[in-house]
Amino acid sequence: MSIPNRIYLAGPEVFFSHDEHRAIVTEKKRLLDEFGLVGVDPLDTALAFTAQDSKQARGFRIYRANRELMDGCDAVIANLTPFRGISADPGTVFEVGYMIGQGKPAIGFTLDDRNYQARAGATPNDAQGYAIEDFELSDNLMIECGITESGGRVFTAQGGTEHRYFTSELFQRCVEALRSGFTD
Repeated sequence: MSIPNRIYLAGPEVFFSHDEHRAIVTEKKRLLDEFGLVGVDPLDTALAFTAQDSKQARGFRIYRANRELMDGCDAVIANLTPFRGISADPGTVFEVGYMIGQGKPAIGFTLDDRNYQARAGATPNDAQGYAIEDFELSDNLMIECGITESGGRVFTAQGGTEHRYFTSELFQRCVEALRSGFTD
């Protein structure tokens, strides 16, 4: 299998402030560059909107631009740290599935070391009586099993981190795994 070169950087960071987003993405790209890889951020696109563009039209343009970026990448590293709930950001999960669906490898990381059921309340059923999956995985089984079947894995932070949603050490482990897992 050939070594991936262009790596799509999926995660909720696109919702952070400009400065916070830029600092994290700059560090991710720096770490990838150390291994001879190129990081591609969802905001690495030159989209301009007019006042006449509806919110829906803007959304579709962003979607198409991000798909185009993913189409030009060889693999994805996804920040799966729970965002706005007990699970990974849904856009990030879509991006992981999109890349896996193209036969591209995926690597994930989370800064929450609890498994999915623990985050959902550590009970077999939720307040409505519906079952909560318990496979001792970091997130919904479709996410982690899909990543594993793509040749990747999900890394979990152990201990304190420099940011609620990012740590250089954990991201570097993802890069090293991606790089070493796809050498000839």
